[in-house]
Amino acid sequence: MNQRNSFFAFLIFLILLGCTNQNPVVFQEPKGEKYRPEYHFTPTEGWMNDPNGLVYLDGEYHLFYQYYPDSTIWGPMHWGHAISKDLLNWEHLSIALAPDSLGYIFSGSAILDEKNTSGFGTIENPPLVAIFTYHDMQGEQSGALDYQSQGIAYSIDKGRTWEKFKGNPVLANQGIKDFRDPKVSKIKDSDGVEKWIMTLAVQNRIQFYSSYNLIDWEFASEFGLEEGAHGGVWECPDLLPFISPDGKQKWVLLVSMNPGGPQKGSATQYFIGNFDKGTFSPDDQLIRWLDYGPDNYAGVSWSNLPKDQNRTLMIGWMSNWLYAQVVPTDTWRSAMTIPRELSLFEVSGTLLLKSSPAEEMKNLRGKPYDVSDAESALPSQSTELTADLTDTFSFSLSNDAGEEIHISKENGLVTVDRSQAASVNFHPDFNAAHSAPMSWEAKNMRIFLDASSIEIFINDGELVMTSLLFPSTSWSKIKINSGVENLKIFDLKK
Repeated sequence: MNQRNSFFAFLIFLILLGCTNQNPVVFQEPKGEKYRPEYHFTPTEGWMNDPNGLVYLDGEYHLFYQYYPDSTIWGPMHWGHAISKDLLNWEHLSIALAPDSLGYIFSGSAILDEKNTSGFGTIENPPLVAIFTYHDMQGEQSGALDYQSQGIAYSIDKGRTWEKFKGNPVLANQGIKDFRDPKVSKIKDSDGVEKWIMTLAVQNRIQFYSSYNLIDWEFASEFGLEEGAHGGVWECPDLLPFISPDGKQKWVLLVSMNPGGPQKGSATQYFIGNFDKGTFSPDDQLIRWLDYGPDNYAGVSWSNLPKDQNRTLMIGWMSNWLYAQVVPTDTWRSAMTIPRELSLFEVSGTLLLKSSPAEEMKNLRGKPYDVSDAESALPSQSTELTADLTDTFSFSLSNDAGEEIHISKENGLVTVDRSQAASVNFHPDFNAAHSAPMSWEAKNMRIFLDASSIEIFINDGELVMTSLLFPSTSWSKIKINSGVENLKIFDLKK
């Protein structure tokens, strides 16, 4: 080879070398508090569980939540409060509701009383109204059964301050010890009558109540004694309208339950059917689960979303009552899931509920890394992975400590195996493999990794699995075994 040819060969080698190393994936070590998520909502300190009072008003998403500021262990419940304009960046506000002589402030909901039916505001300045459960701890400890009741509070300054109704409780207990978590919405019946409907969890069933003013409530009907899963107490219900793929009006009733979930501990089931004149009628007797992972619970939807959004938006508590109080975080406990959009889809004539990442999540993405090798580094502990799937697939995530989480689909089961994902053993049920049935084809996936969690969405949320993870060091590598194509990796930054 002459000098001229040698020069050109060397030049081509340099060009190819530059192409293969363009935009390489290099892992960046986290700088924040260990296990503190970078893009999931967490309290600044203390204990958090269920999301409460989700409502949208004047460009702000309000997130209230069960909160105990004085400990990382569950205690006297308050409503913590945060707001966001984009569902990604949250501003912490003062505690909204604190315990009083009637009890702790348990879970509930909030609505905009646009027509001022309650009289707490004016037509020009309608109030936000919070509906919550009072929990009388002394009553519970005394052995009484009627220690839970429903109260209301209102705000006329966009949720910044709250006044409790002097006539509380507005719905007294009937002698049932679990009588809680009111979710209220305005619903128009088939005869055109519009009422406030309260969906209430009552031990092992749901009760519906109606009102014209949010103060005076009348029993409407009951559902669930002989339907659904009954391995534990029913909690945190939500009643939501949808349009099915064939254009029909359908209603979905979410019901969280603890224990008795498919992976042990707490989980959320749902029913699909019709709702009219205060009565829910299910289409079938199938048991359906919103999320087949172990760590998504008590999720509820935002009320008062602008009509032009045309979506049902929810968020859940990312934990499980099996081990929520002993997870290895120091100054705070618990995070929320990413926000999710719900819709109906059909498989072989059966309606199911899809749970997709909210569109806003794409705003966290940096430039994608296109990965063609079987093994690759991850850019950080806060990462989104997208890929096409051949129906049967297998891959794993690992770290420098040799810990690993394995994700696969075979024989109609999607499995997330975290049994080798951490050296810490804080609860005997944590380090386990979790499987979910998926009889239809898996075509694509989106995975959201954060400091202490993984959320897996197959077919844009036709199957979802959410799991907490507490590795000794961050996940820094991915290895493809089979069935994963066109892998893209995004570093996620707020």
